[in-house]
This record gives sequence, structure tokens and C-alpha cells, in this order.
Amino acid sequence: MSDQIATKLPDYGTRTDEITLFAGPCSVESAEQFNEVAECIAGLGLTWIRGGAFKPRTNPHSFQGLGEEALKIMADAGQKYGLKTLTEVMDSAHCEMVHSYVDGLQVGARNFQNFSLLKNIGHVTRDSHKMVLFKRGFAGTISEWLSACDYITMEGNDNVVLCERGLRTFETATRFTLDISAVPVVHKQSLYPICVDVSHPAGVRDLVPPLAKAAVAVGCDSIMIEVHPNPPAALSDGPQQLTPAQFAELVGQLREIAAVFGKKIV
Repeated sequence: MSDQIATKLPDYGTRTDEITLFAGPCSVESAEQFNEVAECIAGLGLTWIRGGAFKPRTNPHSFQGLGEEALKIMADAGQKYGLKTLTEVMDSAHCEMVHSYVDGLQVGARNFQNFSLLKNIGHVTRDSHKMVLFKRGFAGTISEWLSACDYITMEGNDNVVLCERGLRTFETATRFTLDISAVPVVHKQSLYPICVDVSHPAGVRDLVPPLAKAAVAVGCDSIMIEVHPNPPAALSDGPQQLTPAQFAELVGQLREIAAVFGKKIV
């Protein structure tokens, strides 16, 4: 019995009665596109909208994002619909600019051990304490992830949300293998809340709802879901994005599941 007690990890995780949804298109493509999604999100009583301004693409010939124009579109939509905005920072040179437009800064999987970027984001957000959504690398361990997080917090901002987005494994049935067990492990090993990105590991939209339901059931603090008015015409990641109608239906289902655990979707 004493050995069992000695090896049992305490549960440090941030637990509230709210599960935050970070929803929005993979890429900001136009004001019309982004506003349509923002209207849907606000109409559902949610609080955050996300979108890509600088897009890290495997193929350099693919759509790379609208850059600062996208940030302006996001800021305008956030103000119009009363939503907080979240976007990814790709380069240290963009930190100040991105910080000036949005409410939350995202670190993508490709940059999870880009320590100079992490330190710069921590420094830029030191006074504002804007949220930093920090994605796990697709080949990174949880220990490496938590250690890398310190590069942000040591600069003065501890408002970090970890984001599980799937690992690269031998499995090809899904785009990535979602490590759903990362949620309780992070809650046991850290004070950080954890988000589950259910769109990137799914790769196709019909897998998004079951992964989102699993994320709620396992105890996540937030969920990232990609939403686009016309996914077949999307300039990036169309197959995994939900339509506003599909998203609205899913939110209703997630609210029912969350209520079982005494939580609400916001």
C-alpha cells in the first residue's frame, strides 16, 4: 500500500465548470468568410474565434495566409461580434504585430521546440498576460512539451493552455493519432489547462464529432474545432472543417455531454 501511495501522482489540473471552444476556419480567407463563421459562433453563445493568418504549410506553393490583412479581419470581427480572437504566431518577427491585434497567441506543432520563438512570445505577453495556446509537437513527449512550456512562462506569462493535437504514428487511418490520454496525464503533472484539437488528428470531418465528445468525456478544459462556410472551397484543410450547421449541431451534443459532468460549453 505504501508503494502505491508513493507512486500516485496528485491531480494538479485546472478544473472549472466550463469547457471553452476555440472554433473558426483553418485560414482567414476574406472578411465575408470570417464574419459568417463569427456570426455562427456568437449566435451559439460561445466566446472565442480562431483563424490562421500566417499559415505553416508543408508545400511552399500552397496558400500561405493573408498575413496582417487577416489579423485586421479578425480584430474587426471580434469587435463586431463580441468574440475573443486566437491565431498562430509563426515567426519571432511577427510577435509584436500579432499581439497588437488578437486576444490569444497560438504556438503550432512545428514550433513546439522553437525556443527563441517561445521566449519571445513569453516576453511580448508578459504585461498583457494574453493567453498562449501551446500545441504539442507531433513527435514530442509530454515531458518535452511541459519542459518547453517553461520557455514561455519564465519570461513572465503563465497564462498558457496546452493543446494536444495528435501524434505521428504508423497508423494511416487518421491524419494523426490523437493521444486522448494526454488530458489526464497533463492534469496530473502540471497546473496548465489542456485543450484538445480534434480537427487535425481527424483529417476528415466525420471523425471530428466523436473525437470532440471523447475530449469532453476525458475531462478537457477546451476544444479546438475548425469551421468553414464552404469547406470544399477552403484554401487549406477543407476536408476536416465543419460547416456552421454541422458545428451548431455538434455544440448542442457537446452541451448535453458536458452537463453530465456538471460543466458547460462556452
